[in-house]
Amino acid sequence: MNTQSNAMSASVDAQAVPAVLSATRPWYWSVRRELMEYRFLYLAPLGVAAAYLLAFSTGLFHHLPTVVRQASALDAMQYRDVIARPYDFAGGLMMLIGILMSIFYCSDALYSERRDRSILFWKSLPVSDWTTVLAKASIPLIVIPLITFTVAVALEWIMLLLTSASLAGNGLSVARYWSELSFFQMSLLLLYHLFTAHAIWPAPVYAGLMLVSAWARRAVLLFAVLPVIVIGAIEMLLFQTSYFARMVGERVIGHIPDATMNRGEMWPTNPMIHLAPVQYLLDPGVWLGLLVAAAFLAIAVRLRRSHGPI
Repeated sequence: MNTQSNAMSASVDAQAVPAVLSATRPWYWSVRRELMEYRFLYLAPLGVAAAYLLAFSTGLFHHLPTVVRQASALDAMQYRDVIARPYDFAGGLMMLIGILMSIFYCSDALYSERRDRSILFWKSLPVSDWTTVLAKASIPLIVIPLITFTVAVALEWIMLLLTSASLAGNGLSVARYWSELSFFQMSLLLLYHLFTAHAIWPAPVYAGLMLVSAWARRAVLLFAVLPVIVIGAIEMLLFQTSYFARMVGERVIGHIPDATMNRGEMWPTNPMIHLAPVQYLLDPGVWLGLLVAAAFLAIAVRLRRSHGPI
């Protein structure tokens, strides 16, 4: 009898002890919450990709075989430039959507929970302000580039299959098309560019937007843009220069500060552009931007801790 009673007591005690959560689990569920609340993070790129694919398919069987047939007489470099143009535009369009989604998300991330008073509920959960802010910062720095890359590669793969079918039906060489296009290398360059030029490099801009989102009571984008306009105007009036506005614009649009972009390539998917991660990481502008982003996020954490609903 005592043995059975002890066993039941041990079982009750084991159930009463709460499970120990891993250090990353609150962050993981916080990121999932953001994806559930901001459905445009994956619906917008999917919608744009579907519209682009429809437009591409409409002119595919009418114009592409003629274009490829004319390009076949060109050398390899010119041939590649012609056949890769629709893929470059697709990649560039996905990059633009990623930038816009990052800007709108960061400007709303900490403001919306104060506006709808849901911050009272989220603060009642055993999730620290640091975890919440870092989870929100992970959206433009990790999640959006991954979503953009996945949708872009899926779009370009479907385009490649449709094009191959069209070329085969018109008696044109599919093997040369695949060889000159270098689809795998093009996808790798796109992934590299998304994280270096559109995640790490503009990190201080995204963190600054989150800081304003945690502070402003209304019109977040206005309060974020107004200091840039004022400082840029003062610099122009006093020194006849525009370094500050150019620096902010370069951070927003995206830039790789290394030799791979020395020709100002608009579409960084050309196989002649090589990956240079070491040179990229050695650039002081990258680390200075990350330090500024870390400072902005630390201030955003303090503001979220002290500010309540609007």
